Amino acid sequence: MGVEENSSGTVTTDVADVTGTTVTATAEAVVAEEVTTLAAGTVVYPIAPGYRVNVRRGPGTQYGIVRTLPYGMSVPVYCQKPGERVTGPYGTSNVWDNIANGQFVADAYVHTGSDGYIAPCCD
Repeated sequence: MGVEENSSGTVTTDVADVTGTTVTATAEAVVAEEVTTLAAGTVVYPIAPGYRVNVRRGPGTQYGIVRTLPYGMSVPVYCQKPGERVTGPYGTSNVWDNIANGQFVADAYVHTGSDGYIAPCCD
């Protein structure tokens, strides 16, 4: 599936920007289970605590892995696309979140605060 590892506790908090570059944020800027807006106005959503999530080339586990997000990561959601149905800590969903150009994560592992779409559909 889209997630490979589970662990307890998170020490660092990182945010992926539109290029996929990881930037360390202060503890005050990103709090687990809360949606955050960075200074640049980009809204980021936390990955489920204790999970390292695979980022894929498309909306399903049949797509290649681009990279794996570290524990404690928060990601932007630029658009969303229907794809493979995945079960994660936030339920079962066929929604996949586009976090960068050609990079998708299963919405079931992202705390968006909604069971539906929170961003426009990807083209």
